Amino acid sequence: MRVGLLIVDMQESIVRKKMDQTSIDHACEYINHVANVLRLNDHMVVHIQDVEGMEEAEPEEYRIIPEVDMNEKDLKVTKAASNAFWQTDLERKLKSHGVELLIIAGFAAEECVLFTYNGAMERGFMPVMLQNGILSTHHEAVTSTYRDRNVISYPVVDYLIQ
Repeated sequence: MRVGLLIVDMQESIVRKKMDQTSIDHACEYINHVANVLRLNDHMVVHIQDVEGMEEAEPEEYRIIPEVDMNEKDLKVTKAASNAFWQTDLERKLKSHGVELLIIAGFAAEECVLFTYNGAMERGFMPVMLQNGILSTHHEAVTSTYRDRNVISYPVVDYLIQ
């Protein structure tokens, strides 16, 4: 089974202004661990960048934050809607690589992360939220996202992949 990790909207202009550094570092520790395990075992890592309303912004405003490890093998997909599948080529890219299980992490639990999870489910993927890998300015949104969705922890990812 091929696995993909979607890292949603972990961008300077989105995360940096809304989250404290401790929360960013905590989530990135889990995101980076899972991303590295997947890369080492030839699975996919995809960085989703929201470009909605960024026409006039400087490129550094929508770049991925440096706390998220990036690799030249990683894919990038830009989106202009909350669901990363909506009017993008994300579905085609994932299916062309045979991805079935889709681990979703990033910002924000109640918006783009949740809508992308639902979009993945609607398209026949098996989506799971990365435990400790999603962020929100509303703590209760993270709690309800984990409570109401399929969740995977990094030790389970390690076990499945290695």
